[in-house]
Amino acid sequence: MQPKNNIITATILSIVLVYTSGCRKWIEVEPVTEVSVIEAFSSVDNAYKSLIGVYDELQGDNGYGIRVSLYYPFDSDEGIVSGGLDNGRRGVGRYDLQLSNSELRNPFIQLNRGVEKANLAIDQIPKSQQYTSGTPAQQKEMRRMHGEALTLRAQFYFDLIRHWGDVPAPMLPAYKRTDLYAPRANRDSTYDILLADLAVAEDLVPWRTEVARNERITKGAVKALRARMALYRGGFSLRGVAPGNGTMQRTADYLKYYQIARDECAELMQKREQHSLNPDFENIWKSLSAFAYDPSAEIIFEVGAGGGNGNSDSRQGNYSGVVTNTASRYGPGGGGVLMLPTYFYAFDSVDTRLNTTIGTYQVNADNKKQPRVITQLTDGKYRRDWRVPLLPSGLNVGYNWALIRFSDVLLMFAEAENELNGPTPAARAAFEEVRKRAFKGNESRIGITPTDKAAFFNAIVNERLLEFGGEAIRKYDLIRWNLLAAKMAPQTGEVRVKLRELANATGQFANVPRYLYWRNVGEEIQYLNSRYRSDAAITTTPSGWTRLNWREDISRTNNLYNVGATSVHYIDAIGFFFTPGKSELFPFDQATLAAYQGRLQQNPGY
Repeated sequence: MQPKNNIITATILSIVLVYTSGCRKWIEVEPVTEVSVIEAFSSVDNAYKSLIGVYDELQGDNGYGIRVSLYYPFDSDEGIVSGGLDNGRRGVGRYDLQLSNSELRNPFIQLNRGVEKANLAIDQIPKSQQYTSGTPAQQKEMRRMHGEALTLRAQFYFDLIRHWGDVPAPMLPAYKRTDLYAPRANRDSTYDILLADLAVAEDLVPWRTEVARNERITKGAVKALRARMALYRGGFSLRGVAPGNGTMQRTADYLKYYQIARDECAELMQKREQHSLNPDFENIWKSLSAFAYDPSAEIIFEVGAGGGNGNSDSRQGNYSGVVTNTASRYGPGGGGVLMLPTYFYAFDSVDTRLNTTIGTYQVNADNKKQPRVITQLTDGKYRRDWRVPLLPSGLNVGYNWALIRFSDVLLMFAEAENELNGPTPAARAAFEEVRKRAFKGNESRIGITPTDKAAFFNAIVNERLLEFGGEAIRKYDLIRWNLLAAKMAPQTGEVRVKLRELANATGQFANVPRYLYWRNVGEEIQYLNSRYRSDAAITTTPSGWTRLNWREDISRTNNLYNVGATSVHYIDAIGFFFTPGKSELFPFDQATLAAYQGRLQQNPGY
């Protein structure tokens, strides 16, 4: 029996979607009101308003607006956070996570707040009279919202688990629980509950083409998320508790979860009228920047942003992306995320993803582009100078975050199929579909797809690096494959080994030029020489051209980063404090531990 005096405050009911010109949607806060739990979910209209409050916990500064999307995924073998060490975002990037780090607590709180709101919706929506005996239209809409709430809860828990491991995982709203400080739950058990929930949600939500187009969850999103979570459930994760370091383990029944992922992806791949690849890679991101819908619907699940504030908007294009000068027509932006020089050279020169994924220029006050040195390349998919209409000021650019794309479905299918059955023709076809889109116009250069299981897995590892740069995927892929330590280990990690080879122009980097020579033609950049051929023949800077450090910038002796009491060279600073058996998870912050009064065990190594 529900107490009738239980109150839900305006955080659930005060967020509604409104549409404005020039943007798909913004979020507007209405006056504060209080309603009972029963009333909050009693009708389609009320339940919808409450559900928007659940969605809202994905976005904002403490969600996919900046911290979960742009602070947490670095440092990795694709990119790093810019600047020296601090007890904030750079501490996250350098793997120096103190329990007082200011970037840990608020996202942890927001994700758990999202769980609580979702728990309320899951508990209450099926009890509504309109759910059980309303008109067919009312019942259909209430069931849809029930499925959305189940999916949102799964996403919140997914983010909690992949960052903190075993977390408290209540599946009931707080008013129904006798213990508000539940102990950590086994992540495998939590995943199993959520995977079962998503199987239910699939039957509750519609396909994309059956409803009006917006950022709400549809069947494709549920299936794609279920596939992604199944691969994490079947992958490696750090096990153990403090004070000692933990070990990376996967459960013996991991193939069961690869089968789930394979089947979900296979079903989605048969629904090309719902989701498919955009024929042009750059167009995915330019469409997003122009708030225009992609007819291919490659972005299956996106986090809606709007409102121009830190609670419900995003900072992509302001914190991240191509650097734009405050005085330029675009306003201030970019530079918070730097992509590694070795990541630039991981791409083939004709791979169309290269110049979309990596920003090689900045926009100066006079609106002219200027090339960036090789250690200051930025991420590029969310860039302010692509925004339509322009937004010349403000921290919040309004970009939605692309959470899952159809190319991920293809590559998840290829990975799962390979693990189960080897590189079958179906697995290779899915892999090559992504490759051919990347090499549009030069499809003959996609290379030969491996037919050996281990080699095909390695090809997938590399392809996911190229396809999803800057999308908050890479570091977590490396963790579930148990490859993060091999990439990030001090001195011997692949990141440092390759950067030293590049600095010394050895191995695959033998022809990388020491300098680039450039000039402006109007506002654009013209280059005298190629990034793929030695510049040894150019002994002096030609008249009218400017010389830019390229390979030279990596090895210069004053390219130093602060890592606390000392400074080290750029190459050594990347992920400086990474420790295997510890750094694969975040610690619980000090305030959270204090709130649990000794009942919450700390993660290993902290």
